[in-house]
Amino acid sequence: MDEIVFNALADAELARVEEVLEECDAELDIECKPGGVLEVEFENGSKVIINRHTAAREIWVAAKSGGFHFSPQASAWVSGRDGSELYALLSRVVSEQAGKQVMLARGDD
Repeated sequence: MDEIVFNALADAELARVEEVLEECDAELDIECKPGGVLEVEFENGSKVIINRHTAAREIWVAAKSGGFHFSPQASAWVSGRDGSELYALLSRVVSEQAGKQVMLARGDD
């Protein structure tokens, strides 16, 4: 996949992630930064950083529990490490850092 196609795909997914996070039942401060970076801050001051990594053609997630990398596969972003899906991982790390159960699912196009 060439860089332009990847960046468009990743930016569209990051926009969906931002929408889903804004609608979830958790107190979050979400800031969209230049270069395809979402910074999510929780009431306790912890953060989750979600960004596109163009060179690797992945979306990266940095959370208190670790770093995670997701590649586009069919209609989902999937972890090369364990096969988990982006929104399943985001549900877990947002729940951990928010201190309450949060379920996130990819919105419809």
